[in-house]
Amino acid sequence: MEYMTSAEIREKYLKFFESKGCKRMPSSSLIPDDPSLLLTSAGMVQFKPYFLHQKELDPAYIGTTTVQKCVRTNDIDNIGDARHLSFFEMLGNFSFGCYFKQEMCAWAFEFSTEVLGLPKDKLYFTVFEDDDETIEIWKSLGVAEDHISRLGEDDNFWRAGPTGPCGPCSEIYFDQGPEVGCGSPDCKPGCDCDRFLEYWNCVFTQYDGQEDGTLAPLKTKNIDTGMGLERMAAIMQGVTNNYDTDVLRSLVGVGERLAGVEYGKDEAADLCLRIMADHSRSVTFMIADGILPSNEGRGYVLRRLLRRAVMKGHMLGLDKPFLNEYVDELVKLMGSVYPEIIDNRELIRGIILSEEERFGANLRQGRAFLSESLDKLEGTTLPGEQAFTLHDTYGFPVDITRELCEERGVVVDMEGFERCMEAQRNRARAANVKDAEAAWSTYGGIHAELLKELGATKFVGYQELSSQATVSALIADGERVSELQAGQTGEAVLDATPFYAEMGGEVGDTGIIEAEGVKVQVIDTKAPEKGLVCHVVKVLEGTLSQGAAVTASVDADRRARVTRNHTATHILHAALRQVLGEHVSQAGSYVGPDRLRFDFTHFAAVTAEQLAQVERVANEFIMSATPTNIYETSLDAARESGVTALFGEKYGDQVRVVECGGFSRELCGGCHVANTAEIGIMKITSETSVGANVRRIEAVTSYGALDYINKVEAELKETAEELRVPLFDVSERTAANVKQLREFQKKAKQTKGIVSDDNITKLVGSAVKSAAGYPVVISRVKIADAGGLRNGWDVLSARMAEPGACVLIGEKDGKAVLMAAGTPEAVEAGFNAGAIIKAIAPCVQGGGGGKPAMAQAGGKNAAGIDDALEAARKMLL
Repeated sequence: MEYMTSAEIREKYLKFFESKGCKRMPSSSLIPDDPSLLLTSAGMVQFKPYFLHQKELDPAYIGTTTVQKCVRTNDIDNIGDARHLSFFEMLGNFSFGCYFKQEMCAWAFEFSTEVLGLPKDKLYFTVFEDDDETIEIWKSLGVAEDHISRLGEDDNFWRAGPTGPCGPCSEIYFDQGPEVGCGSPDCKPGCDCDRFLEYWNCVFTQYDGQEDGTLAPLKTKNIDTGMGLERMAAIMQGVTNNYDTDVLRSLVGVGERLAGVEYGKDEAADLCLRIMADHSRSVTFMIADGILPSNEGRGYVLRRLLRRAVMKGHMLGLDKPFLNEYVDELVKLMGSVYPEIIDNRELIRGIILSEEERFGANLRQGRAFLSESLDKLEGTTLPGEQAFTLHDTYGFPVDITRELCEERGVVVDMEGFERCMEAQRNRARAANVKDAEAAWSTYGGIHAELLKELGATKFVGYQELSSQATVSALIADGERVSELQAGQTGEAVLDATPFYAEMGGEVGDTGIIEAEGVKVQVIDTKAPEKGLVCHVVKVLEGTLSQGAAVTASVDADRRARVTRNHTATHILHAALRQVLGEHVSQAGSYVGPDRLRFDFTHFAAVTAEQLAQVERVANEFIMSATPTNIYETSLDAARESGVTALFGEKYGDQVRVVECGGFSRELCGGCHVANTAEIGIMKITSETSVGANVRRIEAVTSYGALDYINKVEAELKETAEELRVPLFDVSERTAANVKQLREFQKKAKQTKGIVSDDNITKLVGSAVKSAAGYPVVISRVKIADAGGLRNGWDVLSARMAEPGACVLIGEKDGKAVLMAAGTPEAVEAGFNAGAIIKAIAPCVQGGGGGKPAMAQAGGKNAAGIDDALEAARKMLL
């Protein structure tokens, strides 16, 4: 056999099936176009509508061929052995009724033996136990009878679930030799050992499984075939381990370089290197397709893979972020085939770095959890449940847990840990079965049937806002009806419509559907199935009947407001990339008549200066009055011209480009202005975080911006009137008032000690009768300044049982602060604050004086405070 690289195998496969009349189609996104599926895990996912005949293939082709990127994690704990991968490429070939077993078997045999040059004596074939037809086909192609074996339903009958499309399958195996086998004389294809490697599965989907177990024939006999690229690369490169193939071995080499270890010397280290290589590939492609780390769904899968890779690096001594080294290598290895990892390279790097840094904190928390568990442990065995919590919550491999426990003489209850792991595996298997069933389930009941019956709705709303149409179908309460009467609500499907259905963040149109004697309000427009437009309606007058000729008219003013906001999101996107960097990608949007919301990938809050710059850049372009240019082209041509493909979006071969001069060029199916000047002005109203690495900007345009500015101005005028200053002095006066308020608050805080209830109560209780008969408080107090003494006297005088006086002395920065004060009644009885201060101030090397009712002084020698107080007592008591 001739050595072949993964790239060569990939291209030879696609070209081979193209030569047979199949259409080469790109890999679909890892985010399947089906809400019932978590991730794209098989090549057939994107062709589900074709198998169900909801969409028809161009008659110029007899089938399709793809190389589909896939992610599966139901066997995550086996990843790192010779065969299991979380990310893999599936070479696929699909027919929707044009050819069947004979052609498929012949082509699979031809490609294996003539294109790849596999020795015929190394190939083995399995068929479903009663599929005599396929056995005869293989024999007619020259396959020896002893190289064909029958297997039961568990191995060679493919079902997505208990019901739905299914059929027998035939698998092709390559004999890797007895040296990698189990040694049993009965070893044959289907054995659990590695000798016979399955590399191709031809599924003959010809039945529709019924609930009673019977098999009803499908409308057409279909082909769904897949060949694992990594497994075939292992065969063609003469190795028995997927990780020894060219692409994965290069990624293993990245780990060798980073950790300073040599692959093949230590099995524990080798396992870490293999897992790091595999998981880094999954993480890179998942982020490139629009999946962001989170705690649920796809985001959880991504985060778990990323953290597992980091933990394996940690086991090799890599305690700093390192995964971006793999991203750079993947761009070199696979970027030419999957340009999305090049287009989103900086985004991928930024998110990975952010996650690695965050996970560092998790590692510390995990260690703290383990340390706390060990401190509380009674005995010398850590419960398996706690080891599982470390594994599942903190990402701690149980091997690390065991190592850390061993340092403290503790063993881990591995049986308990395995019970928890098995329970988790069962949950994962159940979810995987559910996903497989969903992959072949019908698309949504009544709407799927309507799409199949009526075909796609013709959309004319780009060119006109009012058009003639025929009512194709009506729905009320989830069922088909022939008419909707006045007062009823429901859904109306037209053969053609100017109403844009909610899609890509843009809200659905509203408006009116009319006929003679009939008036229907369109409340919203939806697309429950791709291509099928449903108008959510309420009949205002008359009766709307199926088959009626009507005039459908969009609310033109509302549509105009929506289009302004939609084009503004494109301009905002371009401005953000210009100011913040090319890593910025759209991560969601809302485009309504009143406002726009734009979510984008970024790793920090946008500063006020950056936000102002973004707004300025966007408005400068809006005011340039640049015409928009909207056209259709091929996806490849669009990419070559530098068009921005939206993050996580899925596109077909033909795409629609919305171009605003040289400033913004995006793929988009929405409604847009003809000239940027129609937008008027864009005003950003807020910028916030909506999740890890995702920011959100809200903005308004045209009339919405005018309303916003008028509201802000009204608030400003009202504030100016309250402050009694000119409009543009509001900021200065507010700042002065805030400064004054803070000073008051500071003084209040400083005075808090002396005027607190406890302190005032103590001072009141210390009052004694003076020689003149009025009560007087003579005391040392804690103060911040003289103002604190005055505030203290205000509270003290109000709390004293009868009018009196005080002499209070405090210390600040080693100096004495003195105050004497008295009520009018005390002054009338002979109290003279000024005379008292003048007499006692020398005790603290100070001086001062004042009026009879209040006097203050300061002194350099705080050590003389007690002498000053004693002098005051002698004068007053």
